[in-house]
Amino acid sequence: MDVYTLLIPIGGIVALLFATFIYFNVKKQSPGNEKMQELSNAIREGAMAFLKSEYKVLMIFIAIVSSLLFIASFIEGSNIEIGLSISFIIGAIFSALSGNIGMRMATMANARTAEGTKKSLSKGLSIAFSSGAVMGMCVVGLGVLGVFGLFYIFTQLFSFDIVTSTNMLFGFGFGSSSIALFARVGGGIYTKAADVGADLVGKVEAGIPEDDPRNPAVIADQVGDNVGDVAGMGADLFESYVDSLIATMALAAISGGFALTTYGAAALWLPLVVASVGIIGSIVGVLIVIMGKGKNIYSALRNSLYSATILTAILAGIMTWLMIGSLNPFYAILSGLAAGMIIGMSTEYYTSEKRKPAQSIAEASKTGPATVIIQGLQVGMISTIIPVIAVVAAMLSAYYFADFYGVAISAVGMLSILGVSLATDCYGPVADNAQGISEMAGLGKEVRENTEQLDAVGNTTAAMGKGFAIGSAAITALALIFTYIITAQNVYNYNLSLNLADPNVIVGIFIGAMLPFVFTALTMGAVGRAAYQMVEEVRRQFRELGLLKSDENKPDYKGCVEISTKQALREMILPSVLAVISPIIVGIILKPEGLGGLLVGSISTGFLLAVFLANSGGAWDNAKKYVESGNLGGKGSEAHKATVIGDTVGDPFKDTSGPSLNILIKLMSIVSLVFLPLIIAFT
Repeated sequence: MDVYTLLIPIGGIVALLFATFIYFNVKKQSPGNEKMQELSNAIREGAMAFLKSEYKVLMIFIAIVSSLLFIASFIEGSNIEIGLSISFIIGAIFSALSGNIGMRMATMANARTAEGTKKSLSKGLSIAFSSGAVMGMCVVGLGVLGVFGLFYIFTQLFSFDIVTSTNMLFGFGFGSSSIALFARVGGGIYTKAADVGADLVGKVEAGIPEDDPRNPAVIADQVGDNVGDVAGMGADLFESYVDSLIATMALAAISGGFALTTYGAAALWLPLVVASVGIIGSIVGVLIVIMGKGKNIYSALRNSLYSATILTAILAGIMTWLMIGSLNPFYAILSGLAAGMIIGMSTEYYTSEKRKPAQSIAEASKTGPATVIIQGLQVGMISTIIPVIAVVAAMLSAYYFADFYGVAISAVGMLSILGVSLATDCYGPVADNAQGISEMAGLGKEVRENTEQLDAVGNTTAAMGKGFAIGSAAITALALIFTYIITAQNVYNYNLSLNLADPNVIVGIFIGAMLPFVFTALTMGAVGRAAYQMVEEVRRQFRELGLLKSDENKPDYKGCVEISTKQALREMILPSVLAVISPIIVGIILKPEGLGGLLVGSISTGFLLAVFLANSGGAWDNAKKYVESGNLGGKGSEAHKATVIGDTVGDPFKDTSGPSLNILIKLMSIVSLVFLPLIIAFT
């Protein structure tokens, strides 16, 4: 192991140590008065109860899949090694662990953030952002150590060759992808069932504020912010992170491939080294926010991302030159970094309440909810242009400089600053919870105004985070598709050609293009059914408990939490299983060519649909915020009611179906790679 390779475990360990330091720094902050602690504990208990129930379902899935992979490794001619099942289990554990840690941190920080804003806005920002940084650092630390550790064990302790070892790492990606999909779908259904129920009955029918403690769905709504946008997002980006690393390593390991022939064995370690220097850049970015004293939240978060990006780019360029003596892969890395920044800025433009697109939706509220919805759909559709061009340009640029290896390492470049970009995203749900706690605990006008500022920025950063996650998913899925093609040709000696004259390829493309729409229909329908039950429960409590007649009457928060939990767990199974089974069935029936077509079709429509759904939902949400800030009549006006309906339609768009689609396209790609040898053997 040379000095450059040593940077890899050091980077992972430093990330986890930094996360530990921030955790204890947040923990020592005051959690506020007794009422604030009571509310925070209720949110925490609901979130942990959901995760506990979800993990019971996931354990069954993990046990079944790992057993099948283990049995397949003993089938002669399957080309599946026993290490694949071990990697699958470890990937699932690491993915679940990263989401679990992040959610525990977020539910601990919400009341502390609200209490911190009593001192200053910057204090509240520091606490909320620190909680997100714990999640970000755990994701990158566990990701780097997991991939590096398994590869080292396979090659050094068990003496597998590098090609077999990287192929076994696909199991690690498969495990993390599976957990991510269940977490995203289940968490998304949970949070939006509660949110829609709380908004439709509370805001629209009863005319009470968003976080009024009389609303029985309000705690379930606060819980949902954590299980969907913290645990789900963490698992989602953990998956993208490790998949990009594994795809690049696999392309570098293949004999006869571009990277090994051109750059030598150092190309194998370069993606992990880039990830490690990205950890350094991310730590600097995090420190800029938590040590800052300014009141401009947007500037603090932007400076954090820009600083991390520039520092990571400089360090990545130095390491690329030192390790392989060529800057061509570095140019590919830069293209990924640039694409990530462009997608983030595009998402901010189309979703921020300070920008014209969201304001145009608010203006449409003058003529009612129908025009709000029409304008929101238009904004979402037009917003697909910049992300698609950014990803396509990054792919072409990366391929020009370093072939398929360049495309894969450009995904690594985009995700190299994940430690700080994920912190920026997970800050949003914490700020949202802090706003809810300040409202329910009656902390006064000044504190509520501070938490509202944090929450308003959090809405935009959450939208930017979803845009970044979708963009990284697209370029990671592209890297996995190229890995699929090269692996079939160079490792298994299968003459795979995605020829449009082959009917199997065309059929595969059509089926792949259809699957994101079917998946979206299933998840949207799941939210609708769960929300129906929530609406009926909230109406029942208002009617039977007389919650609006007297403050003495207390709502049954736990009843709403139980409804969201049961519905989410029931509804998440079918969409998740569909994503795993579809590639296997198509591969067996239409051969590897048809499966390749399926992957092309799914990423083509899945990427566009995900951007459209996420940006429409984000723009509807911030159009409502724009009205609530005093424009067009403010809260309680007809314009406000119209934008609340638009926001309610957009909730499953941006928090369930949209974010889940990026996992779908990655999961189908990694499943195809895991089962490729079996499909070829069957063919």
